[in-house]
Amino acid sequence: MTQAAVPTKSEAQRRTEKILAAFHDEERFTKSYDARLARQIWRFLRPHRVLMGLSVTVLLITSALSLIRPLIMREGIDKAVLGGNRDELMHFGLVFAGVLLAEQVLGFVHMYAMQIVGARSMSALRREVFQFLHGRRLSYFDRQLVGRLVSRVTNDVDAILEAFASGAVNGIGDVVRLAGIVVLMISLDWRLSCIAFIAVPPVALFVRMIRRPMREALREIRARTSRINAITNEQVSGMSLIQAYGRQDAARRDFDETNVAYRDANVKSIKWEAIQDAAIDMVGSVCLASIIVALGYRPVSFGTVVAFSAYLSQFFEPISQLAQRYTLVQGAMTGAERVFSLLELGEVDAEPRQAAPPAHSELAVALEHVNFAYKPGVPVLTDLSLGIRRGEKVALVGPTGSGKTTITALLLRLYDVESGTVRVFGDDVTGLDRHALRRRFAVVPQDVVLFPGTVAENVAAGEIPDPARVRHVLERIGALDLFLARDGGLDAEVGEQGSRFSAGERQLIAFARALYRDAPILILDEATASIDSDTESRLQRALEELLRDRTALVIAHRLSTIREADRILVMRQGKLVESGTHEELMRVGGLYAKLHELQFSREQVAAPSVCPPEPTALPS
Repeated sequence: MTQAAVPTKSEAQRRTEKILAAFHDEERFTKSYDARLARQIWRFLRPHRVLMGLSVTVLLITSALSLIRPLIMREGIDKAVLGGNRDELMHFGLVFAGVLLAEQVLGFVHMYAMQIVGARSMSALRREVFQFLHGRRLSYFDRQLVGRLVSRVTNDVDAILEAFASGAVNGIGDVVRLAGIVVLMISLDWRLSCIAFIAVPPVALFVRMIRRPMREALREIRARTSRINAITNEQVSGMSLIQAYGRQDAARRDFDETNVAYRDANVKSIKWEAIQDAAIDMVGSVCLASIIVALGYRPVSFGTVVAFSAYLSQFFEPISQLAQRYTLVQGAMTGAERVFSLLELGEVDAEPRQAAPPAHSELAVALEHVNFAYKPGVPVLTDLSLGIRRGEKVALVGPTGSGKTTITALLLRLYDVESGTVRVFGDDVTGLDRHALRRRFAVVPQDVVLFPGTVAENVAAGEIPDPARVRHVLERIGALDLFLARDGGLDAEVGEQGSRFSAGERQLIAFARALYRDAPILILDEATASIDSDTESRLQRALEELLRDRTALVIAHRLSTIREADRILVMRQGKLVESGTHEELMRVGGLYAKLHELQFSREQVAAPSVCPPEPTALPS
């Protein structure tokens, strides 16, 4: 008996799993890839390389000028002060002031140019991350916390920008200054210089020792920031529920736990940074004291003593600044790790599939032997086949979880099928551009989402609003007078999530949005559920306008709203179990009849003693 071959993972699969593991593990990354990350950051800096080159050139000139100052001081003291020559003293003073002024002016030019480069580059990076998120399939967001994704766009990109804003690139100038100081100190007195140089290896070793714990602390800060964003987003979004159930204390404890962890992570970073700065300052002070003592045994001019002391101070200044800038670079690299680990995910949500050849058909929508699951091993649709003719009004009903909304998600290609084919006007959706595919649909959801902006902008939904066209569609659904009566009319701001409008008004905007798009296929997902009595008559007119000369797929939980549909498709456990008109399905006495009877019984029990209004029916 031969053993079945076990499929091996490809290199691409292993890389994808590694990237996913790194992305989901908010606590640490297993390895630093500084050179690779630097190359990825350079991709965004490259368009601004001329401005960046100017900034670095000015920085080098500034560093050179800082090296001249102690020499001017030495000459001024030896020739002017000790010689008592006031004219010479004035001359050296003016030269010294000129050098200082030039340093300040050039320093401003350098920092301004570098920060412009950083702001523009990180703006491009932030835009790419945002566009990347817009290109993900919904299955990607099903397993992500919103706060973590927000942190990638904001906090992590800001960590990279901080390296430019705080002058981390000045490390290039620090290295040049350090090299120049070494040469000049040796030229002044090589024996005294050796006392300062002896301190360099211990400082370098110490910085190397604390490199790893400092970077781990910075990574932990980034991770805790993501968690704070996630829990804040979750609690603010669910504030009404938290207050309704009196969960303020529990929510506060959850936040405090995350907040304390964030505080502790910052304390770790502060501790290592303080230890580093204190150690470098201590070594510098010891070296300075040793050299002062040594100067007592060496006959040198007073000007040389002053110049050498200045160079010694400058010697430890770039070392200290390099250590501080290294911390900034560590923070930038930590942010870059998280941002680029996100961008490297690529199209991991679905393997590319070969699109089926186009098929000429009278069907507007067709599903052919479709299998789909949100989670492996938990099928939602099983070998499902159905078709909707052009111009047909079809209702989709069934128990909760039967797969009704999933069908619309597959039609819009928000998710990709595991097997089978989904066709729109004969074309396999897998082979269509997503934007072009979705232009064929207009969707009216149960929970209407309104975006910040005006009524007109929300009706246009992603397009530049045409005022005449907006007025026309609102007039067609009988809602123009309703919105013109508000302050601002069609230019009235809708507020955050449409907070300034009633549920019925928001639903009418959704109907107008669908009519404005003028797509051949209409999807209504329980679109009448949020309508109040004041706007019910307007809804009926809107439905008539929307359904005219269009293919319609209506998902309904209230069965009384779909009696006039051309055909009713009944779903159960991911399969199509019944199909027909309302009268046909009632005569069969199957699942639809049972659901209708059960719902009718509940409505009778819940109904008040007065006669209820006639239910809204789907127009024919």
